[in-house]
Amino acid sequence: MADGPSFSLLNPFAAVDLNIDGHADGIKQWAISHRSAIQPIKNFFDGMITGIESALQAVPPTVMLILFVLVAWQAAGRRVAILVAACLLALGFLDPLAWPLAMTTLAIVASAVILCVIIGLPLGIIAGKSDRFEAAIRPLLDTMQTIPAFVYLVPVVMLVGIGNVSGVIVTIIFALPPLVRLTSLGIRGVNPSVVEAARAFGATPNQIMFKVELPLATPTILAGLNQTIMLSLSMVVIASMISVKGLGNEVLRAMGRLDAGKAIVGGLGIVLLAIVLDRITQGLGRSGRERGHRHWWQAGPVGLILRLFKGPTKSPAKATLEETP
Repeated sequence: MADGPSFSLLNPFAAVDLNIDGHADGIKQWAISHRSAIQPIKNFFDGMITGIESALQAVPPTVMLILFVLVAWQAAGRRVAILVAACLLALGFLDPLAWPLAMTTLAIVASAVILCVIIGLPLGIIAGKSDRFEAAIRPLLDTMQTIPAFVYLVPVVMLVGIGNVSGVIVTIIFALPPLVRLTSLGIRGVNPSVVEAARAFGATPNQIMFKVELPLATPTILAGLNQTIMLSLSMVVIASMISVKGLGNEVLRAMGRLDAGKAIVGGLGIVLLAIVLDRITQGLGRSGRERGHRHWWQAGPVGLILRLFKGPTKSPAKATLEETP
């Protein structure tokens, strides 16, 4: 048996072996043997993704395009609605299969974002209220944001297997931190004098949270949601390496075949989908001043319908003259 390298202060690393790869093999065996315990979570994720995808695929493309345009008009105005319409028309005409693939990608992104909101919003609120909790989760959030996605692809696949569920889990790990950070920032950015005034008028902690702090922090929280959506879309190509379907899989297959046309279709489809979601979520985050000091239902298609049902309004002077005998 040959002796190992002798210890040297000039090169101490050559003589020390922590056997990390051996321990990793043990973790792999543990994950394989306990995979059945993860099955209920996998079934829940799979049911959620399948349900959203089935709903999106069941709606005819023209109806879905109109719905997107109406939502964009309501959230961000007519100009954004026209831009969304142009992007979706371009997406549909890229390729006959571009629209169904885009709906599959949208279902995966929507599933990941919904789960990010369910997990990230409470964590962000607690972090905004507690300095200790914020300091405790900060290293975890830093790790989630900086660790390469390829590193945690392997343990996720070992526990869950390949497919859309693994893609959603990987996307959550990558896209969750901005929502937690910006929710915490929004809660901490609320003017303390406003909170003290609400407390002086007898508001309970829950009323202060839901009627004062969260409404004032909404623009910052929606900015975090926008970043989460964009990061989720940026993961679709990497997640396609573990058999996640959609436009990212189209790009990956095109790279393997050196098919520039299919790669352009997949890549441009992701870009157009990202523009649509980005403009809509940015519109949702506009302040009341940017909306002309109007409520959201006083503009867009909802405001138009309300005005049509309400009918033309009469000026006070004209109404007085008509009532005079």
